[in-house]
Amino acid sequence: MKKFAVVLAAVAAISTPALAAGDAEAGKAKVATCTACHGADGNSPIDLYPKLAGQHEGYLLKQLIDLKKAATSGGKEGRNDPVMSPMAMMLATEQDMADVAAYYAGQLTSAGNSDDAELIAAGEKLYLGGDPERQVTACVACHGVTGQGMQLAGYPSLAGQHTSYLKAQLEKFRSGARNNDMNGMMSDISKRLSDDDINALSHYLNAQ
Repeated sequence: MKKFAVVLAAVAAISTPALAAGDAEAGKAKVATCTACHGADGNSPIDLYPKLAGQHEGYLLKQLIDLKKAATSGGKEGRNDPVMSPMAMMLATEQDMADVAAYYAGQLTSAGNSDDAELIAAGEKLYLGGDPERQVTACVACHGVTGQGMQLAGYPSLAGQHTSYLKAQLEKFRSGARNNDMNGMMSDISKRLSDDDINALSHYLNAQ
């Protein structure tokens, strides 16, 4: 498993383009329109929208770039989202996006609220061990023991993220509605996940 994680990290590092460095202080002044959905400190009060606080800066920047790319290409490229793609257009330059990413990356993620012990236990088993029979790779290989991800490799932190948001994204990867994952790794793995798997993983990660 450790060797597999190293290989994935190496592939991701090669595939990740150089991005602009952000200024968190400048970003703080640019997030006024973001607070309604994501909260002033990046901890969204609405579970359908992601917590951005504490997320890796490079990952946040990539998502903003991909969301804007989808808006400018009519959904043919990037990450198309009916709410966020138009919002990303409001950030005129990559530097603006980098500044916003730096600001949110510097905030603290709030704790999750899942207390369903049965679902958390089922999610933990799949997250840490995968399912070899179905060729489901253990999530820990890329997202780490505590769900903090790998910043240099471009794998996002998932710990404490809203359950509803996690479920929605896994379902989108599974259906192909979202396909901006590096080398199609999430799309490939999620196709092997059942609704119960997704629900359990979402509760487990929320509780981390």
